[in-house]
Amino acid sequence: MSQPVRRTFVVGTVPLAVVALLAAAAPPSPGSPGAGDPYFPLAGNGGYHVGHYDLTLRYDPAGRHLDGKAVLYARATQKLSRFNLDLNGLKVTGLTVGRDKAGFSRDGQELTVTPRRTLRKGQWFRVTVAYNGKPGPVTDPDGSLDGWIPTDDGAFVAGEPQGAMTWFPANNHPKDKASYDFTITVPKGRTAVANGVFLGRTTAHGQTTFRWRQSEPMAAYLATATVGKFKIERYTTRDGIQVYNAVDPREADAAAPVLKKLPSVLEWESKLFGPYPFRAAGSIVDRAPNVGYALETQTRPVYDAAPDLSTLVHESAHQWFGDSVTLTSWKDIWLNEGFATYAEWLYAEQHGGDSAQKTFDALYARPASDGLWEFPPGDPGSGANIFGTPVYARGAMALHQLRKAVGDRAFFRILRAWATEHRAGHGTAAQLVRLCERVSGKDLDGLFQTWVYQQGKPDAS
Repeated sequence: MSQPVRRTFVVGTVPLAVVALLAAAAPPSPGSPGAGDPYFPLAGNGGYHVGHYDLTLRYDPAGRHLDGKAVLYARATQKLSRFNLDLNGLKVTGLTVGRDKAGFSRDGQELTVTPRRTLRKGQWFRVTVAYNGKPGPVTDPDGSLDGWIPTDDGAFVAGEPQGAMTWFPANNHPKDKASYDFTITVPKGRTAVANGVFLGRTTAHGQTTFRWRQSEPMAAYLATATVGKFKIERYTTRDGIQVYNAVDPREADAAAPVLKKLPSVLEWESKLFGPYPFRAAGSIVDRAPNVGYALETQTRPVYDAAPDLSTLVHESAHQWFGDSVTLTSWKDIWLNEGFATYAEWLYAEQHGGDSAQKTFDALYARPASDGLWEFPPGDPGSGANIFGTPVYARGAMALHQLRKAVGDRAFFRILRAWATEHRAGHGTAAQLVRLCERVSGKDLDGLFQTWVYQQGKPDAS
C-alpha cells in the first residue's frame, strides 16, 4: 500500500514537462499473448484495441478452400514493440503494418507480429494479413465444435467461444469489440451471409460476391460468414429494422411458421428491454446435423436446423443480452444465458404458456443430486462448463428470485436499464448487482451470493 503513495508524491513534485519526457522515453514492450481470461488464457491479446475489421474472403465449398485478406484498423494502448493476433491453422502469405512489411511468427493460435517501427501509445495503425488454407472448427472444452464448420453445401460459421480465429485473424476476446465490413465471394448459386446490413451482390465469371456491413460494435465470436444454398427473404419491419432471412430449402417448411413471428418477437422484446440495438435482424437456418446448437450471431442468429419458437425468442433476446451488452470474462456467461433463458420464461408467461413461477417450481423440484445444482452459474469453474445447464436454467432462476425480491415494477426497470445503460458496450456481474440495488433500494448481495455463486441447491424460502 505504501508504494503507490510514494509514486504519487514523486509525480506531484516533478515538473510536468519532465514527466512527459520520461513517459516518452519509456521503452516499448510486447503486447500480452492473451487478454487474461481465466478460462481461455490465450484468447484475445493485449496492447491494442481493434476499431474495425475489413474482411475479404473467397470460399470454394467443393475444395473447402478459403482465401482471405483481413485489414485491421487498431489503436495501440501501450508503446508496442510487437503484438499478437489469434489465428488457428491457415497459412499466412503476407503481412504488413501500415505500408511496411512486418515480421511474423506462428505458435499454435498465436500469430506474433513485429512491426518495422515501434508503435506509439495511442497511435492508430493498419494491419493487413493475407492468408489461405482449409479452415475447420476447433473443439471446445465441452467437446462441441465451433468456428468454420463445413457442411454439405458450404459452411456453418459460429464462433462462440473460440472459433473466430479459425477464419480470420482477430483480437479474439469479448473485451474487444469492433465494427466490420465483409466482402465474401462464393460460387454462383451459393449465398454468403454475414452480420449487419446487406449492401448488395454482384455476379461475374461464375462467382457471386456478397457485401455486408456491421456498423455497431461486435465481439469477434459473434461474427459469421455462413455459406450455403439458401432461400432468401428480405423485408423491413414497421420499426425500420432491415430483416434478411436465409433458409436452407430442406428446412424451409419447418422454419416458416417460426420465422414469421420474428417481427412480433422483436417488438415484444423491444417493449421489455428497450429499442432493438441494431439496424438489421434476421435468421440463418442451415442444415448442419453435426453442430447441435444455435448461436446468437449478431443481428442474424444462425440455427443448425429449423428452430422452435422458444429458441427464436432466446437467440433474439441475446441481441440485447450478450451482443449489445457484452461480457468481459467468460466466467460471467450467465449474464448472457440466464437473461436469454428468462426471456423465454417471460414470453411463455405473457403468451398463454406457463408462468415463470411454474417454470421455476418445476426446476426447483429437482433433487440436490441433479445436474442443475452441479456448479453455480456465476462460477462454472472451467471452459468445459460455460454452456452447462446451471448457467442457463439456474441463471434464469436467479433472475426470477430477483424479480420476487424487488417486485415486478423494479424488476422490469432493471431489465431495461441494464440493456440501455450498457448498450453497445460491456457489463459485469458486479455492475448488475449495483444497478439492481440502485433501482430497488434493497441490499441484494445475499440474494446474488445464494443464487449465482453458492455451490449446491439453494434454500428457496
